[in-house]
Amino acid sequence: MHGEAEQVLVVVLHHSITDGWSMGVMVDDLLALYKAAVEHTAAQLEPLPIQFRDYAAWQRQWLEAGERERQLGWWKERLGEGRALLELPTDHARPPVQSHRGARFDVPLPARLAAALRALARSQDTTLFSLLLASFQVLLHRYSGQAEVRVGVPMANRNRRESERLIGLFINTQVFQGVMHGHTRFSELLQQLQQMGLEAQAYQDLPFEQLVEALQPERSLSHNPLFQVMYNHQAKGGALAGLPGLAVESLTWDSGTAQLDLTLETCDEGDGLSASLVYATDLFEAATIERMAGHWLGLLEAILAQPDAPIAELSMLSPAEREAQLHGWNATATDYPLTTPVHHLIEAQVLRNPDAPALAFGAETLSYAELNRRANRLAHALIARGVGPDSLVGIAVERSIEMVVGLLAILKAGGAYVPLDPEYPAERLTYMLDDSAVKLLLSQSHLDLPLAAGVQRIDLDQALLGDFPETNPGVTLDAENLAYVIYTSGSTGKPKGPVTATLH
Repeated sequence: MHGEAEQVLVVVLHHSITDGWSMGVMVDDLLALYKAAVEHTAAQLEPLPIQFRDYAAWQRQWLEAGERERQLGWWKERLGEGRALLELPTDHARPPVQSHRGARFDVPLPARLAAALRALARSQDTTLFSLLLASFQVLLHRYSGQAEVRVGVPMANRNRRESERLIGLFINTQVFQGVMHGHTRFSELLQQLQQMGLEAQAYQDLPFEQLVEALQPERSLSHNPLFQVMYNHQAKGGALAGLPGLAVESLTWDSGTAQLDLTLETCDEGDGLSASLVYATDLFEAATIERMAGHWLGLLEAILAQPDAPIAELSMLSPAEREAQLHGWNATATDYPLTTPVHHLIEAQVLRNPDAPALAFGAETLSYAELNRRANRLAHALIARGVGPDSLVGIAVERSIEMVVGLLAILKAGGAYVPLDPEYPAERLTYMLDDSAVKLLLSQSHLDLPLAAGVQRIDLDQALLGDFPETNPGVTLDAENLAYVIYTSGSTGKPKGPVTATLH
């Protein structure tokens, strides 16, 4: 009871014995029986030619007679071996076991937008269902960055007249696969899905469970197999028949559950279109889904404006988001001390925040203070070996913490570094060493390098610098002093160079 003037009837049926179509049949029969009881007349219910058990027995025999293999072969050919999980950006990490807790967000669809989508579907010689499904797959593609997007679609599976008035679980799930890239035109994707939908009508009887069993995807309690998102499109039934002394209406109900990561539900209401996003609250926050809904609406507007455009060019952003992206986030102009050498900027950061992480390589992390101390010891060692302003110092090391320490030390000593890739052929390295005439080379002891006579080598991984001070060298430099000398790739012959740059 809801009140003296209002009453609510709640009927709970397990999904294993009913589906959405069946609920409409049951409500029609219930209203007819109620009306007959109130008016003391015999209910005029259409006799059923078969019962659900008859349909189930026939379907089992039909599939076992070879139809199962025929339909399964078609689905295997279409879905192939691709079993990639659709990785949408989520607010929370995917739990090891789905809780199926969920929520619903109603998407506002203006009447103008709904009418324009119907007109576009007609002009593309397709259905509103295919148009909305294609737009949803583009949204998922743009969010995930994945070329292959699979969406589960529930099908009524009432393709025989004898089953139209039966109550039972006829519904089946089909997997609609869209393959797209940024250059794919939306109209091409739309035709691709339309063609698959037409072909799939002849292969919709294979139970989804048997398809999963045959394809044998990797099973996990954390997500659904074959697809993780669904699109459900329905047409609103006719108005409920009036009853003697009663006005009857259906009520919406939010179960607070989500079978999948995300489901888009749309309903064709004749003169309008409604939509909702049902989402797993284990993965998404409400604000994220609201933003996603806004992007879908923006995408629909872009599709209406340019249905033949490549999907990468279809804008999803609201005017406020576009303004923030183009202007707000790019408003990064700042004063930069162009005449201050970079090593002086690092020394200033040491004073401000010495314990902040400056470098990370693998499991090793170096603070600004430690980076500065190590670079200072090496810089004093270089100065002791004659390095000063505009002196060229070669550096040939693997990518490592030591590489950055070496570069910074050369600048602190006033020198200019000459980078040499240890993986270069010996002939190329010999040419660069001879041409640059460097007399000092920073390297690592395990590297075998072709050193010319007169080139002194310092191995950065040897404890040779412990006696040198950790204070900043304080070498006087100006913006015109050299910072580095780099050779070109030499793709047309010998490496060309040097390409020089000053501290300015």
